[in-house]
Amino acid sequence: MVRRGRVAVVGGSLGGLTAALLLRDSGHDVIVYERSAAELEQRGAGIGFLPASSRYLAERAGVDLDEISISTKYIRYLDRQGLVIHEQKQPYRFSNWNTVYRSLLRRFDRERYLLGHECVDIHQEHGKVQIMLADGKETEVDLLVCADGVGSRARSCLLPQVKPQYAGYVAWRGVVSEQELGEDAVPFGDAITYHVYANSHILVYPIPGIDGSVRRGDRLINFVWYRNYLLGGDLIDLMTDSDNELHEVSLPPGTPRPVHIDEMRATAAARLPERIARAVLAVKAPFVQAIFDLEVPQMSFGRVCLLGDAAFVVRPHAAAGTAKAASDAWELARALAEHPDFESALRAWEPGQLELGRNLLARTRRIGRRSQVDCNWTPGDPELIFGLYEPGR
Repeated sequence: MVRRGRVAVVGGSLGGLTAALLLRDSGHDVIVYERSAAELEQRGAGIGFLPASSRYLAERAGVDLDEISISTKYIRYLDRQGLVIHEQKQPYRFSNWNTVYRSLLRRFDRERYLLGHECVDIHQEHGKVQIMLADGKETEVDLLVCADGVGSRARSCLLPQVKPQYAGYVAWRGVVSEQELGEDAVPFGDAITYHVYANSHILVYPIPGIDGSVRRGDRLINFVWYRNYLLGGDLIDLMTDSDNELHEVSLPPGTPRPVHIDEMRATAAARLPERIARAVLAVKAPFVQAIFDLEVPQMSFGRVCLLGDAAFVVRPHAAAGTAKAASDAWELARALAEHPDFESALRAWEPGQLELGRNLLARTRRIGRRSQVDCNWTPGDPELIFGLYEPGR
């Protein structure tokens, strides 16, 4: 077992928090450096709550998952007229990003969760890791865990040649309250509902309310709608906000330009089943997430490692992005418990997480291509079931 050491986690989102909690529980002295000046928030971001994602809260924190997530029983597909053309029993859990984040953060020492601290450079020498922060301060640790997301500054230091690659499409997303939808919300309450048409698909499912409530009426109906935009002018125009600022990864609620919101709503009314269209049109502040792929050739570098989206950015079609980050964290804690020093633990940890990331990325690429390019998405195909390690698992 690795002796107790000083650990820095760069990035305080779900993967970083899970790693910080697990390594703290193992006896390490852990500090989280989060570049945002305020606690994180993702309004309207529903997530598939796979077992790896919920594992810490269920096993270590004793949280009743029914209090922070919603269980659905079915997968349903609607045709253009709104008729059910396929239904199968398939249990899933869904939550929203804010609820899971707050649940994890509540279990970590706030004094060791440092906001407004961005890592800008990394060096290693004499068995230590030196971290340079944006304010000019330096700190030295025994282990650095880099969980700073799609635009990872740490990854740029370690692997400057690795860049995210645009997948050719984006996800329009948004939420509306069950109460506001009224009877229109009922069909979405017990299922994830799909509609597939040429070069696109949309899915709709329930998530907890903004305050975390899972009571009917308080919950939100969440939609994710994948639409193709050409790299270059089309994508740049979409991702340029109302203040003429270009966003690389996402347009937060309230920032997409009205011309694009109007076009999205007109397409929803023209192309989607009426009950799905009504939910989309009721969303007051839709937002946009560009879909990227990213794969790294290595995840460990002496006493430094990449975790979650800092290492692999996978398309959302397996609902496994947060689960992959959590798996990286759990396996890291296990490796540190089974090996005598940080370097050997990271060397043992790396191959399995590389394999998992590559397999998941390949699977989500295949799924995305079937919907957005090849138009051969088949309702009921087992490969389309959510899962981290394989469909349904």
